[in-house]
Amino acid sequence: MTEQTGTINVHAALIYAMTISAAADSNMTDAELQKMSDTMHLPVFQDFNSDNLPHVAAECAELLVDEDGLDTVIGLIANALSPGLRETAYALCLEVVAADLKAEQEELRLLELVRYGLDIDRLTAAAIERGVSARHRVA
Repeated sequence: MTEQTGTINVHAALIYAMTISAAADSNMTDAELQKMSDTMHLPVFQDFNSDNLPHVAAECAELLVDEDGLDTVIGLIANALSPGLRETAYALCLEVVAADLKAEQEELRLLELVRYGLDIDRLTAAAIERGVSARHRVA
């Protein structure tokens, strides 16, 4: 993980997590964007103005253009969140990836980088993954 400058708030960190998940395969789908919008009802976003979602996501996308952009974004997310909210960020990443009902190889690799960057242990990650999988199962 490279060093980054600046800080972001909790809301931005969670939105950044969803944004990198949606952008992982270089194709932000309508389902992924809808999933991001749908998360604005969660308690952690109760004092966030959802009209700012596109702006915050665009800030993240700008950071991703840099050579070390992904490392920078993951570092910003990790620095902004408590351990519990890091688990929430990972869950939100999974929700966005699952929105298309399939996970591309790039998305799986990103989830691995996020899990490592947010210091989420394998057992906790597996539990979160299982919960998200159960929520999106169709048969």
